[in-house]
Amino acid sequence: MRGLTCLAFAVLLGGGHAAGAQQPYAWKAGVAKAVITPAGPIWMAGYSARKKPSEGVRQDLYVKALALQDETGQTVVLVTLDLVGIKRELSAAIAERCRQQFGLSRDRLLLNVSHTHSGPVTGRTPAYAEVNQEQAEVIRRYTAGLLDKVVDAVGASIKDLAPATLAFEQGLAGIAVNRRRVRVRSLPGTVDHDVPVLSVRAPNGDLRAVVAGYACHATSLGDYQISGDWPGFAQAEIEKAHPGATALFVQGCGADANPLPRYQGNDAALVHYSVELAARNGQVLAAAVDLVLHAKMKPLSGPVATVFELVDLPFTQLPSREDLKAQLNDRSEITRRYAQRLLATFDRDGKLPDRYPYPVQVWQFGRELKLIALGGEVVVDYSLRLKAEHGWDTTWVAGYSNDVFAYIPSLRVLREGGYEGGDANMDLPGRFSAAVEEIIVEKVNDLVKRTAAR
Repeated sequence: MRGLTCLAFAVLLGGGHAAGAQQPYAWKAGVAKAVITPAGPIWMAGYSARKKPSEGVRQDLYVKALALQDETGQTVVLVTLDLVGIKRELSAAIAERCRQQFGLSRDRLLLNVSHTHSGPVTGRTPAYAEVNQEQAEVIRRYTAGLLDKVVDAVGASIKDLAPATLAFEQGLAGIAVNRRRVRVRSLPGTVDHDVPVLSVRAPNGDLRAVVAGYACHATSLGDYQISGDWPGFAQAEIEKAHPGATALFVQGCGADANPLPRYQGNDAALVHYSVELAARNGQVLAAAVDLVLHAKMKPLSGPVATVFELVDLPFTQLPSREDLKAQLNDRSEITRRYAQRLLATFDRDGKLPDRYPYPVQVWQFGRELKLIALGGEVVVDYSLRLKAEHGWDTTWVAGYSNDVFAYIPSLRVLREGGYEGGDANMDLPGRFSAAVEEIIVEKVNDLVKRTAAR
């Protein structure tokens, strides 16, 4: 039924991807993917309330890599991962291996996670109080294997490079609801419902890869089964509809958005209902992508210009030694661990860091598309503001990229306070200053200008 609907929609708009076609730019593209599902029970990321490791696999997790090479020979690689996050230590290790093995500079590698809350913990585990040494070793081994698989996927995508055509367009999907209104209904219900879509086709028109984005937490599920949540269902649905194509999902600025309705609890019947909701949300995104693919898309030209830089985000209200010592007696194990970590930093460095090196990345494809990738869990205000400033039709804003270390509030959310406004950032020594939004936006504006000038 969906295929017939999409076909009818395409006819109404005047045809498929070939409509309005122009002389294609000489791109090359390569695709690779590998399973990154944990081999056994492992502590799961996303919910600190979990009290035990995973108990099974509902759906495989993947690393997927898309290599794109322009006429000048410049190659960029987009990597998507079915994980809740990726910290800067792991990103840096992946980037360095890719530089050494493939000559890929840091600005030409983009790492994005789907933010599934049904995936494994990777790297450091400070927020998970119940993780013992045995479980920490399981996480360490998984992370080491993950590093190898990501680097191998990057290499395989580069090896797979072959002539291709690229096109871009956007759809819409109504999955996200601003979750801050669940707590305080008087707060704004701001969301970003855009579905940016990048198609990669062989010269004969066959679809090789689809990159689709959306801005919403992957929190339809909350049990102990490993899965990609609704983005995992969406990718599977897209690949089912387009045999032979690889679907990659890029998470947007969805830090303050949830897929609603949803159920989080232990009632068996309602857990089953949550799985149905996750599958339906995946189908909704897949349908939105299908509509875009069957309608007229804008061919992308080149070259591709890339830049990656760090900008310092200052903290405010840093705790003193006395404040942290008092927290050692707190009832919360997470709070006690937080205090212990910061006291250890005091002992090692004599002070707490007063800023964080924040990653900002821009890829500019000719004149038709700029992809802006921001680190951390970014609230929706950034996406809406940057698209308003740089072009609603030509700008794609991704969050959860390269270093997912904390929530990144806008000035509005920072002033409103609450979970996304700073309460959740228990890995940081203090809250971000009121300048955080302007610092990030100014850096993005600078990088956009520099890539456009090339």
